[in-house]
Amino acid sequence: MQMKRSIYWLMAGAAGIVVANNYYNQPLLPDFALAFHTSERQAGTVSVAAQAGYALGLLLFVPLGDKLERRSMLRTLLCIASAALAAIALSPTLSWLVAASFLTGLASVAPQLLTPFAAQLAGPQRRGEAVGTVMFGLLCGILVSRTVSGSIAQHFGWRSVYWLAAAAMLVVAAMLSRALPRAQPTYEGPYGRLMGTLWTLLREEPLIRQTSAIAALQFAAFSAFWATLAFHLRAMDGHYGSEVAGLFGLVGVVGALASTKAGKLIDRRNPRIVVLASSAIFVLAFAILVGSGHSIAGLVAGVIVLDLGLQSGHVANMARNMSVKTDAMSRINTLYMTIRFAGGALGSSLGIWAWSIWQWPGVCTVGLALGCTSLALQARPRIAREALRE
Repeated sequence: MQMKRSIYWLMAGAAGIVVANNYYNQPLLPDFALAFHTSERQAGTVSVAAQAGYALGLLLFVPLGDKLERRSMLRTLLCIASAALAAIALSPTLSWLVAASFLTGLASVAPQLLTPFAAQLAGPQRRGEAVGTVMFGLLCGILVSRTVSGSIAQHFGWRSVYWLAAAAMLVVAAMLSRALPRAQPTYEGPYGRLMGTLWTLLREEPLIRQTSAIAALQFAAFSAFWATLAFHLRAMDGHYGSEVAGLFGLVGVVGALASTKAGKLIDRRNPRIVVLASSAIFVLAFAILVGSGHSIAGLVAGVIVLDLGLQSGHVANMARNMSVKTDAMSRINTLYMTIRFAGGALGSSLGIWAWSIWQWPGVCTVGLALGCTSLALQARPRIAREALRE
């Protein structure tokens, strides 16, 4: 078990480093607007493109985790991601930057191959703990990426962020190739038939539909906040730059610590209760942000509560999904994460649109509406009855 736990933490570190590729851009959006002489709304398309690419990569590539040997697949994807990150660093125009960001997201789906792998190694008794550990690394990568990119960009320019990230992908590829055990595929058949089973799983498994819809709403609210935070900080009296925007990622790590605790709680309790509580926490977070978000202290409090809600709900949803079909974990993860990140891309778009018209109150209204919709979805009688039978 000690060896397995060390593998979980290796997976967690790798997941965090790779998923960061999609979030380096968020504190840098004002820098992109200045560099390419464009509006904040147009610069925001970089963030949307990265998340849309990630959602498509989840749909196209992650199902292959049930069919192909995972180590080779991970190595190939990470090398492609490295090349795409280098293309971002070389971007001569905003259109090039948007396209390269889309390709980076498309290739940066390694964390969603690692999560079902960890669940498979752990077995049913410690599945929640294993998923929670990898999810802790993943969320830390999302949050700390903003701090790293903001600080590096402040001192060395935003292109340096992406050169370093490109090198990091090659290092992670080498580490995973050496350390991960060989995973035997669980599916035999052509790619087209494999993809066809996604629709079958979505149609026949109501639990997957429930968790995916809830996760999409929560991640949309989360993305609306983070896609506009840098603009809000620059508009405040202090006119804070990318470095301060990035430092808020460190604040969010406090909430990320909930992932390991949530995973252990899920192993002992009904995970539906954790998901329900997480949606209530989202509503509380945006209530704090709309009331106190014009001060640094209010933003700090809101970020901690927001990340607590996101991570606890995500880990609980993942643990619920991994109990559906143990021989289809990658495909189930594909459905869940594709729908979740489609929600994230939509949330980023809604947040940027709301900012362009109503500024910060508009962004918070979007977040509150999405959080309340997530609560309302779980309150539907049929969903509640089905969840209690888990």
